[in-house]
Amino acid sequence: MMQFCLAFLTAGVSLTLVPPSPVTEQVTLDVRAGIRNHSARRRVFDVSLFLDSNRRPLDRASLEVPPASAQGVSFRWPARGHAGRHKLTIKVKGLGYATRDIEIVASSRRSTGVIGGAWVSLVLPNEREGAHFNTAMRGLNEHQWREVVRGIHELGMNTIVLEEAFRNEQYHGRHSIERDGYHGLAFYPSRLFPGRAEIGCPDPIEAILSEADRLDMHTFVGVGMYAWFDFTPGSLAWHRNVASELWERYGRHPSFYGWYVSEEVCGDIAGCRSLTPAETETYRMQIVDFFRGFKEHCRRLAPDKPVMLAPNSHFMMRAESTWRELMRRLDIVCPFGFHRQPEGDAQGEEVAAWLQKVCDDTGAHLWMDLETFIFEPGANALLPRPIEGLVSDLERFPNFEKILCFQYPGLMAAPWASVKPGGAAAVKLFEDYKRFLKTRTARPGF
Repeated sequence: MMQFCLAFLTAGVSLTLVPPSPVTEQVTLDVRAGIRNHSARRRVFDVSLFLDSNRRPLDRASLEVPPASAQGVSFRWPARGHAGRHKLTIKVKGLGYATRDIEIVASSRRSTGVIGGAWVSLVLPNEREGAHFNTAMRGLNEHQWREVVRGIHELGMNTIVLEEAFRNEQYHGRHSIERDGYHGLAFYPSRLFPGRAEIGCPDPIEAILSEADRLDMHTFVGVGMYAWFDFTPGSLAWHRNVASELWERYGRHPSFYGWYVSEEVCGDIAGCRSLTPAETETYRMQIVDFFRGFKEHCRRLAPDKPVMLAPNSHFMMRAESTWRELMRRLDIVCPFGFHRQPEGDAQGEEVAAWLQKVCDDTGAHLWMDLETFIFEPGANALLPRPIEGLVSDLERFPNFEKILCFQYPGLMAAPWASVKPGGAAAVKLFEDYKRFLKTRTARPGF
């Protein structure tokens, strides 16, 4: 199927489903079409959405596209009552068509009850947290990164979030990048900046995307790191430039699913440090402006590809007005930490329900970043989380339309992999979760 999708992209029509298959029948699919006008004149295209072999379209739209550019159109399609396997097709009169398979699971819950994808850090940013596996990850070659992708796929996960294309361990308000220049390290052969991360694979992004192509998977490409929690105008300009280079270099891959902004955000959108009320307000305005500008840029590059942010879930309700503005500039918000809400904050279930209401009101998609780690006592290094914790989160939080996890490398490892970052403990979590998948249909609530 992926070869056909690549042909459709070249022909001028691409199709992205948010969320990707599988979904439950409680989800309303966001069916996105990218229409590319390769001609030298402005054209108006008739766009139709079809289900299976039905001759009558589910929906239609007319789209005007300037010469040598691309525009997008989106259809909302409720999956309720359509349990089973289907095919959604976008047809553009006079241009071509694109097709995606979709599996819809009969359920009274929005969640499928399983983990649908995983983060992949090429090297964990925090060396203390990555103490048990960063050395092994740095040495992975192209073949071994392909093994990582195959391990994720073996666990039924079809989505990868590549943490970052650049590494720069600097922080918002504490750097001089705009004065002294950007000196971060690229994980791929970038033409923009000379610095290179010291890793065993010259281009792990290419290895991951090409293996994901082969397995019909989806990959978010993480643009950062400019600087942690930094959404200044300088950061926006940098992200635009890097996103353009990443799309030029890797946009041919059918598995290139969307964009991930790596800088993260604290739940109260206060810069994750002590700010005055005036500084907090300025920071919150900056992040809204950043995502307005970044999303507009990404739409010009690839109109159907979503933009995702993964914030901390703690104290999010303290910044409700900003989150409502921000959600309109995001496609997907994927918070983490619901199972460990701090004292003084609402319970995780309450925060999840509130977030769903905000996303429903603003048109954003709510996914969850489930943590596959615990902190080693006294050392702060990441260790694989016992399977009971993963199952608990899956049962406690049934309203997320897609559940991803942080992360696979170092915390899960296939027993057959030639290199196993995280060692025996990571292999154990891999095998424990695989056993859970085999039994979950017999578990109450799924």
